Parts: sequence; C-alpha cells; structure tokens
Amino acid sequence: MLVKVLSCLMSDDVQKVGIWGIGGVGKTTLVRELNNKLWKEADTQPFGMVIWVTVSKEFDSGRVQKQIAERLDMEIRLGESEERLARRIYGKLEKVSSFLLILDDVWKSIDLDKLGIPQTDGHKDRKIVLTSRYLEVCQSIKTDIDFRVNYLCEEEAWEMFCKNAGEVTRLDRVRPIAKEVSRECGGLPLAIVTVGMAMRGKKKVNLWKHALEELKCSVPYVKSIEEKVYQPLKWSYNLLEPKMKSCFLFCALFPEDYSIEVSELVRYWIAEGFIDETQNYSYLMNQGITLVENLKDSCLLEEGSHGDTVKMHDVVRDFAIWVMSSSQDDSHSLVMSGIGLCEFPHEKFVPSIRRVSLMNNKLKRLSNQVVECVELSTLLLQGNFHLKELPEGFLISFPALRILNLSGTCIRSLPNSLNKLHELRSLILRDCYYLEEVPSLEGLAKIQILDLCATRIRETPRGLETLNSLRLLDLSRTHHLESIPAGIIGQLSSLEVLDMTLSHFHWGVQGQTQEGQATLEEIARLQRLSVLSIRVVCVPPLSPDYNSWIERLKKFQLFIGPTANSLPSRHDKRRVTISSLNVSEAFIGWLLENTTSLVMNHCWGLNEMLENLVIDSTSSFNLLRSLTVEGFGGSIRPAGGCVAQLDLLPNLEELHLRRVNLGTIRELVGHLGLRFETLKHLEISRCSQLKCLLSFGNFICFLPNLQEIHVSFCERLQELFDYFPGEVPTSASVVPALRVIKLRNLPRLRRLCSQEESWGCLEHVEVISCNLLRNLPISANDALGVKEVRGETHWWNNLTWDDNTTRETLQPRFIAADGNIPTGSLGMSCYQSSNTIEEAFPISSLPESQAEELL
Repeated sequence: MLVKVLSCLMSDDVQKVGIWGIGGVGKTTLVRELNNKLWKEADTQPFGMVIWVTVSKEFDSGRVQKQIAERLDMEIRLGESEERLARRIYGKLEKVSSFLLILDDVWKSIDLDKLGIPQTDGHKDRKIVLTSRYLEVCQSIKTDIDFRVNYLCEEEAWEMFCKNAGEVTRLDRVRPIAKEVSRECGGLPLAIVTVGMAMRGKKKVNLWKHALEELKCSVPYVKSIEEKVYQPLKWSYNLLEPKMKSCFLFCALFPEDYSIEVSELVRYWIAEGFIDETQNYSYLMNQGITLVENLKDSCLLEEGSHGDTVKMHDVVRDFAIWVMSSSQDDSHSLVMSGIGLCEFPHEKFVPSIRRVSLMNNKLKRLSNQVVECVELSTLLLQGNFHLKELPEGFLISFPALRILNLSGTCIRSLPNSLNKLHELRSLILRDCYYLEEVPSLEGLAKIQILDLCATRIRETPRGLETLNSLRLLDLSRTHHLESIPAGIIGQLSSLEVLDMTLSHFHWGVQGQTQEGQATLEEIARLQRLSVLSIRVVCVPPLSPDYNSWIERLKKFQLFIGPTANSLPSRHDKRRVTISSLNVSEAFIGWLLENTTSLVMNHCWGLNEMLENLVIDSTSSFNLLRSLTVEGFGGSIRPAGGCVAQLDLLPNLEELHLRRVNLGTIRELVGHLGLRFETLKHLEISRCSQLKCLLSFGNFICFLPNLQEIHVSFCERLQELFDYFPGEVPTSASVVPALRVIKLRNLPRLRRLCSQEESWGCLEHVEVISCNLLRNLPISANDALGVKEVRGETHWWNNLTWDDNTTRETLQPRFIAADGNIPTGSLGMSCYQSSNTIEEAFPISSLPESQAEELL
C-alpha cells in the first residue's frame, strides 16, 4: 500500500490522495510510515516540506491551524483570529517551493481555504494526503484517488500476531490454538497487536484455551463493525490487574488525540489512590511511570506527540469510554472533553457517577445546584477559558471529591465551600491568570498536591501551614507573589517538592531578610524535601545546616541574584545560577560540592571569587558536569595569579562561554587546573578578544571525548587549535571523537588546526559567514562518514582539497544555506526548501537578542 501511495504522489496527475477504512485498521500507521520515509530520504524526495496534522473527531480549525503554523515555524499570536492566521499560513505556503500536507483522522468535510491551504489544482508540487473512516469524507475534498485499507488476510494477520506474541507461537502445543486466537481478531491490526502482546511469553496451553473461549464470547449489544474490535480489547482489558484497569480508564478522560504529560497523569493516579500513598513521592512517581510503560507494552497507550507524553488510540479511547459509561461500579464516568460544549450538562450528573471530565470546552458558567454526587472523586474543568466564576453551591454537591482541576480558566476567586472538600487530595489551579485570592485551606487536611502556578496571588493562602499531608507545592511563575510569612513553609512536614521557578518571591537568610518573612532556615527544616526550585537574594554563607539540607536534595535549582535566569543544559538535575551579583567575597565551594551545573551570569568580582576557590579548595568538585560563564567583561585571571594544584572540575562535560573577555580558553584552564579529559560539548559565543580557542601542550595534549563544538560571533578568532612552540602532537587528531562542528560569523577564521590532521569522526559540519576558512580537516577516507556539510555556496566553491575524491564524496552531502546550486554539482539536488538555515534553526519569531544567542 505504501508503494502505491508513493507512486501516486510522484504522478503529475494526482494532487489529493484519500486513505480510508475502519478504525484501528492501520490508516495512521500507513501515513506515519510515509512521513518517516520522506523524512529519511529528505535529500532525494521531491517535497520541500512535509506537514503532519492530526484533525480528530471534534474538528477545531484553530487547533489544526496551530499545528500547521508550528510546522512552518510561524509565531502563534495570542488572540489572533482564524481568518488572519489563515492569511499568514497561505502567504507562508505560497513561498514554499513544494509541500505535502498529511491530514490524519478526518471525520467530516474540511474547507481548506479557511485553514489557509493554497489550491493544489494546477500545481504539481503541492500534494495532500488525508485519512478518514469514511469514503465520502475523502470525496468531499475532491481526492483524485482513494485507497481503502482493508482487514489483513489470514496469512498477514498471523504474521503480525506472531511478531507481537513472540517465540511462544512456534511451540507445537500452542501454535494451533494461537492461530485460532489470531482469527478471532478479525484481521484488524489494532486487535491483533493488543491480543498478541497480551499473550506474549505465555506457554501454558490452558491460558491460550481460556483466551480463545473469552474471545469467542460475543458482546450482545455491540452491532456496528467498529465495535467488533471491542471484544478483543475487552479481553485484553480484563487481563489487567484492578489497579491497572483504573489507571487505563482514567486516561480516557482526556480529549481525543490529547498528549498527556506522564508526570501529570501519575499525580492524578496518586490522588485517586490507585498507587499506594504511603511511599515517598519519588517512589510513587517511579511506580506510576512503570504502570505507564506496562500499558504501553499492552498497546493500550502509545507515545504522545512530544517527549514524556502518552495518548490513546481513538478506538482504544472509545472502548474505554464505553466501559466507563456502561459500568455501574467505581469506574462509572462522564466524558465530554474537548467537544466544544457551551452549556453545563445538568442532566448527565447522576448520583452513581465517579469521575467527570468537561475539560477543554467553552463553558461560561456552572450550575449553583447539581444533583448530589456523593461518590464523585474527580472533576476536570481545565481549559474552559471563558469560565469566570465557581458558584458557592457548586462544590457542595461533591463531598468525596479527591481531584479538582480548574487550570486555564478565568476565575478570579474561589468559593468558601472549597474548604468543605475534606477528601480533596489534589487542587490544580495552574494558569488561572486572573486568580488573585484563594480562601482558607484549613479544612483540606488530606490535600497532597497544591498547584498555584501562574496565578496572581500576592501572598500564600491562609491555612497553608495546617496542610500536614501536603507533598507538592507549585508556586512557579507566581510573578505577583510578594510575601511568604515566616513559619508557614517550615510547618509543612510532609513536603517533598517545592517549585518556585520564576516566582517573584526571593528567599533570604536569617538576619538579612525583612522581618516577618520566610527565610532559607525554614527550608532547611523540611526533612522530607527532595526537589527544590527557588530564587535566592544572595549566595548563602557556608554553614553545616545549609550543607546538610543541600546534600539531602535529589534535585534542585537555586537562582541566586535579582535577575537569575538562563538557558537549560543537559545537566540541570542539581543546578546553581548566579546572576548580577558582586561575588568577590562569596565562597561557593560548598555549593559546587553538591552541584551538577553552575551558571555565572553578568557577575562582577569573579576573579576574587576564583582566587578564594583555588586557595580554599582541598579537593575537586567531582559532581559538576556543566559550567556556563556569561557577560564578564574583564579578563578571567584570579587575583594574585593563583593556580590550582589539581583539576578542580575533573568530570566537566559541558563548557559554555558567552560574552567573556578571553584571548584563549587556556587562561581559564591554567588557573583552575582543568584537563578537559571528559569534556563533550564546547560552546563559545561573542567572545570579542578570542584569537585562538585552545593551545595544546603541557597539561592538555588533546581532547579525547569532545563531541560537539559551537563557536559564533567571535570577530577576532583566527584559528581553533594550535600548539605551544616546540610541542609535538601526541595524537593523530586533537579531537578524535568530534562529531559536530558549527561555526558562524567568524570573519577572521583561517584554519581549524595548525597541524595537518583529519578529524575522522565528523558527521555534521556547518560553516556560515566564515569566508576566510579555505579547508576542512577531512580526508578522503573519513569523508565517507560525514552526513552533511552546510554552508554558503561561494564558501563551498572556494574550498581547497588535498584530492578530488574528498570533494566528490562530500558534494552530494552539501546543503546550500543560501539556496544556490554549488559549482560542480553531481546532478543531485543539493538544496531543498526545507533545508534553509531558518528552518533548521527556527529563530525568526524570537527577539533579536535571543536569536543571536541561539546562533
């Protein structure tokens, strides 16, 4: 089928292709394979850009437009009308030389003009592929050809079943029954995969016989073709343990095609009691992640659209909703999420209901009186942006409520009846931008999670100090939070996670803080605290108390200074950022002993601090993996010329230097005793005095583990590496493991290394605005391993080579940043419109200062 679809897309006579068939038959899998194949063959396939859009049953043109705009690297403007965004999308696509638009899971006719999609008629380089359950939907957008994805034949179905069930299907005693089980799946891939994975590794014949008997039992009231898949899904569902069943069904509360954050999902499960509440928070999160993986292994969940998310296949979700809506036990639920609901559904609330999801709708008001639902444990109302008020009598109807989510609504206050929810475990008010006041929380003795992220509160809620069961307190992005009275946080004896990232409130130390305000000493008393992110006024002084609580933390981010903030690194598990402070008298050695990432941003007195560090340090800082120094105008040279007697950072893997006055990194290396034996990533930007990146000799002869080099906007840089006079290289390459090198705006750069050598592991080379650089350290043999060379055409044409073989090998792998075809092209397309610099580095929507930093 994939070959046929590709063949049609290559034809000038076909602009629109429809793919249709029953849910779960493999339509999405087919177009995903198409998308992946085109991505892998980007250099040879004809489309400059491939745009994937998931449409879903509840069509939302704004959401579809947003997906298209994100793929086009367009800025999403708050409050922009769909009509205006459509015009911008149209303008952007008109400039793209060729594109393929994949519309997955279309349920009804779509007006492509209203989305901003240019007409494909008469344009051979514009193609559209859509998938739908219905042929008439394909025909409604005037497809040129339609493919039906049918059930698998028995042989194909058996092959797929064996692949999922594993080696056990080869056993003589199992094979005959396994074939019958495979037949019961009806040739439907989703059912085959689900049942096959459920039987994987099961060698007892009795288990297979039982499975066959269960699958042969029909569901009396299931009549439609689509619902035939429910029986094998129900059988697979029945194999789950009770706890797993509850976790699985909970996932269906989210809208169709919704990517659920795994951490958010696990917190719900904890609050519902699906996971044992007696263990510590870290253990519970790991247990929850294990349950998620088990559900994925059972094919009941799949990977979401981005990292650390999961979602449900729409057929699996339909099945789960069917189970919940028809059940009269503790899984009875009302699911009306993401369907454009405008009116509150009074009539749907019945006393037996346990969970309600009305999230991502258009509700403007709730009822003051609802049928009392004494067993309701979860109420999801997030994403109803137009909801401004929670009536006083509304919450009284739900005395057993454990989870209340009002995130992303416009509520300005909460009713006092909130205090009567004595069973509440999780209160989530994230992104309630207008919420200024929260009533007393004194009655919420069992609450474990309180999320006030991005609210407008100015002080912590009354009664917070009484919440002895509270485990997670999220006050991140509380830009208006001015006051945390002394004695409040210190009484939260069960607190394990305190997140105040980008909060306005700055913590201070005792004796240096306004009277009556909380201090760091309170945090030190929280014995169960394991995750912390706060802003601190100044570098805390060395003391046994501070050192002990820092050591206890498994993860922390300390932003020290009035404007502490910076870009993330790979090693932020235990991070300290110091910004806009005089650090001349600060001793940070005790912090470095417990830190994996240190950022020094626009500080002064740095040399004095380094002198203290060198003099007072008796051992290395073994945990530190990442060091960033930014915005230091003076030369880095410790006062008194102190030199460390040992490598203070023996495990350093990342070094970032931005706007630092250095002639060479050697100046920093010598004073701190650095050897760079573990360094993997080196980034240098806007160091205006830098002439040579690093001189080898004495202590550093080569960089054995360096994998990436990024250097930009260093106008005096002439070469990357050289050797001290008289020094002889001890290695065939100074960077034997280097895979990626990116050089930008280096007008005086003439060479990369002074010795004639070849960097044998190079895979990606990018050189932009480095017009004096005339050769690359790549031999004919090593050129075979290079995947791409990116740069301007005139630079490529002016490169000199030791032999023509190297150039000929690299020629088809060259990508022109300016869109021109290089001289001596071998007849292959060296440039696709999707390979422009801006698309590789989508910076057009960023402010100029940030864009320059990313460059």
